[in-house]
Amino acid sequence: MRAFRQVGEKQLPNPVLCMAWSPKRDLIALANTSGELLLHRLANFQRVWSLPPSETTGWEITAIAWRPDGKILAFSLEDTKQVVLCGVEKAEILHVFPVQNSITCMHWMEVAEDSSALGSFCSSEDESKLFLPKLPTLPKSLHSYSTSSKIFSDEKSDEMMNLLGEIRLNILVLGGNAGLLELYAYGMYKIASLTDVLGTCRSLSLSSDFKSLSVISEVKATDGSLEICSIQLDTRLLSDCLPEVTRMARKFTHIATLLQYLHLSLTCMCEAWEDILMQMDQRLTKFVQEKNTNTQVQDEFLELLLWGQSSPELQALLVNQLTVKGLKKLGQSIESSYSSIQKLVISHLQSGSEALLYHLSEVKGMSLWKQKFEPLGLDSAAIEDAITAVGSFSLKANELLQVIDKSMKNFKAFFRWLYVAMLRMCDEHVPPELNKMTQKDISFVADFLSEHFSENEELFDRKGKYFNVERVGQYLKDEDDDLVSPPNTKGNQWLKFLKESKYLKESPLLFPSYPHKSLHFVKRMMVSVIEQCLQKPAEVIGRSIHPGLCLPLYTLPENSERAPHLFDLPSQWNDKKAKMHYILFCMPEISPTKLYFLRKATDPNRHDSSSIMSIDLSHHVDGAEENNAAAQTTYSYRCLDARFYDDETLTVVLERLEEEDRSRVLAQIPLASALSCVNEFNWEPKLRLDQQTSAIPCQELVLGNQWRELENMNAQYVAVNGIRKVACVLSGNLRHIRVFEMDVEDEDEEGADSQNASADQDGLETSMASQESAEAQDEVEEEGETGAQKTEKHLESEEALDVS
Repeated sequence: MRAFRQVGEKQLPNPVLCMAWSPKRDLIALANTSGELLLHRLANFQRVWSLPPSETTGWEITAIAWRPDGKILAFSLEDTKQVVLCGVEKAEILHVFPVQNSITCMHWMEVAEDSSALGSFCSSEDESKLFLPKLPTLPKSLHSYSTSSKIFSDEKSDEMMNLLGEIRLNILVLGGNAGLLELYAYGMYKIASLTDVLGTCRSLSLSSDFKSLSVISEVKATDGSLEICSIQLDTRLLSDCLPEVTRMARKFTHIATLLQYLHLSLTCMCEAWEDILMQMDQRLTKFVQEKNTNTQVQDEFLELLLWGQSSPELQALLVNQLTVKGLKKLGQSIESSYSSIQKLVISHLQSGSEALLYHLSEVKGMSLWKQKFEPLGLDSAAIEDAITAVGSFSLKANELLQVIDKSMKNFKAFFRWLYVAMLRMCDEHVPPELNKMTQKDISFVADFLSEHFSENEELFDRKGKYFNVERVGQYLKDEDDDLVSPPNTKGNQWLKFLKESKYLKESPLLFPSYPHKSLHFVKRMMVSVIEQCLQKPAEVIGRSIHPGLCLPLYTLPENSERAPHLFDLPSQWNDKKAKMHYILFCMPEISPTKLYFLRKATDPNRHDSSSIMSIDLSHHVDGAEENNAAAQTTYSYRCLDARFYDDETLTVVLERLEEEDRSRVLAQIPLASALSCVNEFNWEPKLRLDQQTSAIPCQELVLGNQWRELENMNAQYVAVNGIRKVACVLSGNLRHIRVFEMDVEDEDEEGADSQNASADQDGLETSMASQESAEAQDEVEEEGETGAQKTEKHLESEEALDVS
C-alpha cells in the first residue's frame, strides 16, 4: 500500500451540505447547515474567509459552483429563491438575481480553448472604451444596497469587466424542482430557460463544446416509485452560433449591469433627498387648517412682501414654529440635498443612460444582420422600443435637472426675503447686505408665491395635504400616481412647435417625454421594456433545446435515508478531449459490489459511441509481504462515493463488506481496462437498466498501490480536483473532514529521506548552537565585571581614530 499524504484534518461545528474544489487554486468552498459559506485553503485546511447568512441573501444554501477561472463562486439560496455571485478574493457579494423554483444543482462550464471564432470580438469590445466615459463610482453612503453595489463602489473601476471575466463564453447551468432548467451566460444573463424537463434535477454537466447538456433527473414513475433517469439535451444552437451567442451575451450582460447601476444611482438620489424638505409643506398645511380667517395663504405672504405687515397667525407660524434658526437650517438642507441630487443626475444617470443607449444601438445593429442573429431571437423592433424607453428616461432626468435648478433659485430668493422679514418681526438687526431688495427681486418672489403657495384642493384627497411647495421629491417617489405639480410648459416654444407640426409629432426619432410621470415611473417602464427585449432570445434558444433519449437507470429504495443531494451518486464528468459525457452511479439494491459508468458522446448525433460498463468491487486481492500467494486475502467492497479525478482515473470511497471489518478505504481506480472494454451492451429502451444488469460488461477492480485505509473515520463522501491533485473526504455525520494530496508517493519517500537528513542536520546544528550559546554565556559571566572597562577602552580607541 502506498498512502496518500494527509495534509489536514478538522472537526467542524456544523454539518457540511455542499463542498467543491476551486478549478484553478488550492481552495475548497464549504456550505453548512447554518447558511454559512466557508473558504478553506489546502495547507493545514486553513480558513480563508467565511460569509455568514444575512437578511439580504438567505439562510439555506442548496448548491455551489465555481466559475471556470476560479475568481467567482456561485451559490443558491432556498429561503429567498436567489442565486448569488460572490467574489473569492474578499468575500464580496457582486451580483444577486432571483429564480422561480428551488435550485438543487449547479454546473459552470467554459467553452473549449480551441474555439478560435472569437478572435475578432476582443478588439470590437474594447472599442466601447473609446466612446464611453468611465462610469463614476457610487457614493459610500449607499446603505440599503451596499452588498449588491460592490461592482460600482470600488475605485479600481473595471469591476464590471472582472465580473464578466474572459471573452470566452462561460455558462452557469441551474437545475431545480419541477423541471426547472436555466442557463446564464457569464453567470448573469439568462440565455435559455426550460420548464419541460422531467422530474427534479439531481446533477448537470454541460459539454465544453456546448453541443449537449447531460441531466440526471429524479422522476416519479407511474407506480409511484422514484426513478433516476439520464437525459441528454441537444444544445447545438449554442455551439453552431458560438460567436454570435458570445457577442449577444456580453452585450446583454453589459445592459443588465447598467440597469443595476441606474437603479443604485436612483437609490442614492432618494437617500440624498431628505424628509426635512417637507417641513414647509406640512407647516403651511397645518397653518391653513388652524387659522380662523378666510384669506388665502399666498395673499398673506404677498401682503408681508408688499407692505411688511402680517396677520398674528402668520407671525406665530414664522416666529414660533419655523423660527429663524429653523429657516437657516431648512435653507441649508435644501441647498445641500438639491446639490447632491443634481450631481448624481449629471454624473451617474446621464453617463449610465449614454452607455445603455450605446450598447442597445450595437445590439440593434446585430439584429439587422438577420443571417447571423435572427436564429437567436434578436428582434429589431423590440430593441428599438428599448432605445426609445432609454431616451424617455434621459429626457425625464433632464427635466428633473431643470426643476432642481429652478427650485434652488426660487428657494434661495424666497428664504433670503423671508429671513429678513422674520428678523424685523423679532426686532433684530438686519445685515446691510441683506436689506437691499430690488424691484426685480420683489417680482421674482411674488411670482414664486403665486405659483407655489396656492392651495391645491386636489391634494386634500391625497394624503391629507394642501400644499406642494417642494417640487423635487415628487420625481423620486416610486408611485404610479401622476406628479402633484407637473412642470409649467406655458411659453415653451419647442413644445408649441411640436404640437403644430404634423410630421414631427408622429416622428419615431423623437422620444416621448411623459410630463406628468415621476422619474421612478419612467425608470420602471424602461426596465420593463428592456427586460422584455432581453427575455425573447432566452425563450427562442430555450425552445431550440430539445431533450433526446431518456434512459431510466434504476429506482430509489423506499424509506431510504436521503443524503445531501450534492454528494449523493450519480455524479457526472465531461471529457473535453474525447468529447464524452460520463455518468457514475451505483445500484445497491441490485448489485451492491458494482460501480457503473455510462459513457455518451457530447454530440447527440454520435449514438454509436455510447456505452455502459461496470467495475466489480468484490475481487480485490490484497497482497501480503513479498507477494506470497498463500498469504493473499480477498475482500469485497461496496462503493460509497465516486468522483472522476481526471479523464482516466476514479477517486472512490469504499467500504469493506466483512462482518468484523467495515473499514473505509480511499482509492484511485484506473479506467484504462474498462474504457477499452470491447463487449457490447444492447440497451432495451423499454426496460430500466437495473432490469438488465446481467448483460452489462464488467471489469475487475485494479487498485495496485493507489489506496489508503481511512482509520478512525466513518468516511462517506469525497470531493476531488485532479488539476491540483487533491481530495477532501467527508464523514457520514458531515462534520469530520480530511484533506489529502494524491499524486505525491515518490516525493514522499524522497521527502522522508530528506526530512530525516534535514532533521539530523538540524539536530546537529541545534546542538552546536546550544554549545556555542553555553560558551558565550560562560564568557559573559566571566567578563561581567570587566565589561564596562572594555567598553570604555573601545570608545577611547574610536575617538582616537576620529582625531587622527
